[in-house]
Amino acid sequence: MAPDPQCAALNAAMNRTGMSYKQIATKVGKPEQHVIDVCTGTVKPTAAEFNALATVLGITDAPPHDSAHATV
Repeated sequence: MAPDPQCAALNAAMNRTGMSYKQIATKVGKPEQHVIDVCTGTVKPTAAEFNALATVLGITDAPPHDSAHATV
């Protein structure tokens, strides 16, 4: 079983949409493991990756300005 996202909004969006990491990865054009690493906070996303995840998951609220939501 894949780990839950570090971000509560990502977790809620994944639950709401029913999308798996694999489905998200396909839609954003990244490897599944990279999407898992980004969502669980192991890897910081680029701004483009962060925006792509938000778009795919239908997240429209601005992220908090904290270290968990920083991009590279």
